Amino acid sequence: MPKNLSRALVLLVVAALIAAFLILDLQHYLSLDYLKQQQEAFEAFRSRHPAASVALFAGIYILVTALSLPGAAVMTLAGAALLGFWTALVVVSIASTIGATLAFIVARFLLHDAVQSRFGDKLKAINEGIRHDGAFYLFGLRLVPVFPFFVINLVMGLTPIRTRTFYWVSQLGMLPGTIVYVNAGTALGRVESAGDILSPGLLLSFTLLGLFPLIAKWLLGAFKRRRALAGWPRPSRFDYNLLVIGGGSAGLVSAYIAATVKARVALVERHRMGGDCLNTGCVPSKTLIRTARVLDEIRRAPEFGLRETRAEFDFAEVMERVRSKIRQVAPHDSAERYTALGVECIRGDARLTGPWSVEVDGRPLTARRIIIATGARPAVPNLPGLRDTDFLTSDSVWDLRERPRRLVVLGGGPIGCELAQAFARLGSHVTLVQRGPRLLPKEDADAAAAVAGRFEREGVTVLTGHAAQRVDAVRKVLLCRRGEAEVEVPFDRLLVALGRTPNTAGLGLEALGVELAPNGALRPDAFMQSSLPTLYCAGDVAGRWQFTHTAAHQAWYAAVNALFGGLKRFRLDDRVIPWATYTDPEVGRVGLNEQEARERGIPVEVTTFHLDDLDRAIVDSEAQGFVKVLTKPGSDRILGATIVGAHAGELIAEFVLAMKHNLGLGKILGTIHVYPTLMEANKYAAGAWKRAHAPERALRWLERYHRWRRGGSAAQAPPRPAGPDQRPR
Repeated sequence: MPKNLSRALVLLVVAALIAAFLILDLQHYLSLDYLKQQQEAFEAFRSRHPAASVALFAGIYILVTALSLPGAAVMTLAGAALLGFWTALVVVSIASTIGATLAFIVARFLLHDAVQSRFGDKLKAINEGIRHDGAFYLFGLRLVPVFPFFVINLVMGLTPIRTRTFYWVSQLGMLPGTIVYVNAGTALGRVESAGDILSPGLLLSFTLLGLFPLIAKWLLGAFKRRRALAGWPRPSRFDYNLLVIGGGSAGLVSAYIAATVKARVALVERHRMGGDCLNTGCVPSKTLIRTARVLDEIRRAPEFGLRETRAEFDFAEVMERVRSKIRQVAPHDSAERYTALGVECIRGDARLTGPWSVEVDGRPLTARRIIIATGARPAVPNLPGLRDTDFLTSDSVWDLRERPRRLVVLGGGPIGCELAQAFARLGSHVTLVQRGPRLLPKEDADAAAAVAGRFEREGVTVLTGHAAQRVDAVRKVLLCRRGEAEVEVPFDRLLVALGRTPNTAGLGLEALGVELAPNGALRPDAFMQSSLPTLYCAGDVAGRWQFTHTAAHQAWYAAVNALFGGLKRFRLDDRVIPWATYTDPEVGRVGLNEQEARERGIPVEVTTFHLDDLDRAIVDSEAQGFVKVLTKPGSDRILGATIVGAHAGELIAEFVLAMKHNLGLGKILGTIHVYPTLMEANKYAAGAWKRAHAPERALRWLERYHRWRRGGSAAQAPPRPAGPDQRPR
């Protein structure tokens, strides 16, 4: 029989059985009330036909479980009350496992091939995890019922786990829960009067029902920790309470917190304190952007009524200013400062030699907990000919002392866009090459278009849809593919800005069996703990958010959980993560944008206020951009906001605060904002939402009321004056 026909027949039989169950209201017979009412009849049947009653109960239980019908839990309780503890335990344990395996087999037969063929590339990591550790993962799901068991049965059928593995792990994993339910059912079967309900046995049974998931979760966690640390000798004493590897934002905050609570902490840094943010990231880039913005404002002098202005500068002096600002900020992150705070700062290369041990240039150190905060480095593609040229990255660009005449920037993300505009304003002829159809692919199309439009007016050549193929280092040409055509892009210097790669190589993580993502990042849980219980992480190396402010945020959770996790653990709060791209205009963002909402199928209502209608933006000659807010339909609850315009990185903070503390647009509208400021744009966006949701019917009645108050005149009422919360726009 063809496989498709077999699938159709199986699907038809399953659908018919489920339909019969619903249409005939067979669920009524699986309720606790009905089974309690028929308890005497069932016991009489069992006494006459003991074997048949057990077989019938097992058959019904298998059918209910295999079809994923409701009622299995009630049948467990009833079976215990009717059959007794030991008989019910054996029957329920075996029947539930057989039924679950049948549901697993049916799901695999009907859906496995289709799901894997369509989503196999996206499920590759999950499939590998199931092949490698599927039995333990399934055991955890069975032991701690995070999801309903019928969901586990169906979903596991779509994975590559073997059927026999599914059977024995399910048999073992469901046994503790079955014991608790059967014990409760046995106690329930002895209830004859109201006084029996308060019996110690029954109360204990139901207490176990409530506590079992918590106890099972704790036992499973203890088992996982013991399993992960098996084979590694634990030191009898430790040199430190906490050892932090990496002296960037995440490492500094982790060490600071540990020192504050009087823990003995060591901070290991192999290069420069302050990490990327201080030395090659935030501080130097924003210093350069500020100088470039001053030059742009001088060129725009006529907009401000200034007739003749000009600026002369030396590129080397501009780059020296960058260095000077790094030196000025450096004491905040220095080893001297942290030593004074109580942190032992160690210079050298760290390598993990065990769950509690680190070797720094041959020096062995031990700590109860270790935090990895080694950051990330610029990603360099495997592009033919690239390594034959003296290319730049966001790390090395700060060593320039001679301005590139022709600069090609490869990558249209935030780093590429920021540096492209800055160098263009400093006089370089800049060409930005982007593989995708537009700049800033994580932002909304209108935000990216605003930045691209400004680039065009400032002379930056933007080549979207151009895939870099190779570099001709001799001719200094980047060869790109656009459709079927090959495009040559000449350069004097080539800047690669294609994202960042986590720094985990050489730390010894593989030898410890620490789970890593395909890009090398650690995979922390919600408490910033890695797959190795003694190892935590924070910052860029954790993979998800590569921002200085999120590194510091994660570091608090990593440090506190590492030091006090045995007493109290704190789950990372990453619901509201803001960021900004420091182009001109700036792009500030928090929460959802339209693009993400559309991709994830989340219904939203979009409210936009354009800055060309804002007084302060007009007088500052910054009347470009917008404030866009996404709200839940019919509600003022903020789901996300995007601001494009001057100082967007500062303006977004009001929406961050509102989202963090569940304040709606109505609260922003009711807050007094200083006039004239750019911050008023947020209030006017809230006002635009309010006008769109004005109670028109109530307003019409108010209009009639005021007409009556004037003496009942039927004359047309004059326009209503604006209220105190919103100027007319």
